[in-house]
Amino acid sequence: MIEVGIVGASGYTGLELVKMLLNHPSFRLNYLATSSGDVMLEELHPALLDLITFPVEEVDVEQVAQRCKLVFLALPHKASMGLAKQLIERGVKIVDLSADYRLDRETYEAAYCPHEDPGHLGEAVYGLIEYYREEIKVARLVAGPGCYPTATLLGILPFIPYIDTAAPLFVDAKSGVSGAGKKLSETSHFVTINDNIFAYNPLKHRHAPEIEEKIAKVHGAKVSVNFVPHLIPATRGELVSIYATLKEEIDPCRILEKAYETERFIRLRDKPVDIKSTAGTHFCDLYAACNGKALFVSSAIDNLLRGAASQALAAANLMMGLDEGAGLPVIAYVP
Repeated sequence: MIEVGIVGASGYTGLELVKMLLNHPSFRLNYLATSSGDVMLEELHPALLDLITFPVEEVDVEQVAQRCKLVFLALPHKASMGLAKQLIERGVKIVDLSADYRLDRETYEAAYCPHEDPGHLGEAVYGLIEYYREEIKVARLVAGPGCYPTATLLGILPFIPYIDTAAPLFVDAKSGVSGAGKKLSETSHFVTINDNIFAYNPLKHRHAPEIEEKIAKVHGAKVSVNFVPHLIPATRGELVSIYATLKEEIDPCRILEKAYETERFIRLRDKPVDIKSTAGTHFCDLYAACNGKALFVSSAIDNLLRGAASQALAAANLMMGLDEGAGLPVIAYVP
């Protein structure tokens, strides 16, 4: 068994990682930590009572290095890079779920803060499995994509060679409240979100430069992304609608089939997708249609899983020479 750990065990993505690792065929959970520690896992997550008893410690770099071959950093943005730097130097492989290693330095510092570990930033591999699989296999640091960029990029990347890059790309994205994390805020308060839906940070959200940067890296194309996220009254799930202008008329279904014909965790649908069918799974469901040169792409994922934890686990599987799908959830929470 390969010993792994989680730093940031108290959050939603930390919980999802624990749930998957409990039954993983090759990974053994050997370390759990938060910034404060001194609590049992089942106290942090009562749903795990009688399933696992495990101490959650205050994070300690030396303990991680002694007890783990690989560690998941399920930490907030800006909190991972200081810790990751020390762990890499001690030979621990890392899958970071924050934004700290997702972007080029200039893009990151424009959207977040000064970067504390530029020396390792350049070696981080972006964890979008379908497009970086071979690089992930040999990486020692993988940066998990954001949930919105995951759903958007998986939907639009096959079409970039066919779209008019001089025209703006519009992304209308909707996410369940769990995407806001555990910490309560006015916008995630029950009385605000119940029976309600609203946009936040329209055209200014920091996932837009992530989407633009990765389109440029995969296809060498500069595209202006107009990104508008919305919060919906659902616990989990993410629906992304993408609108683009084509250079010429195409068969969008054939484009998707060609791009993803060998990808077992991409499901192509013959009608617009929904979040319920992917909730609780690692799948990304896609649909596309055209009206002349107007392209519509519909993408759905579970924001906590394919948008974070299960994508991180898939990357960890590849980094440790395992089957990509080991331990990944595939049965949706329906009805």
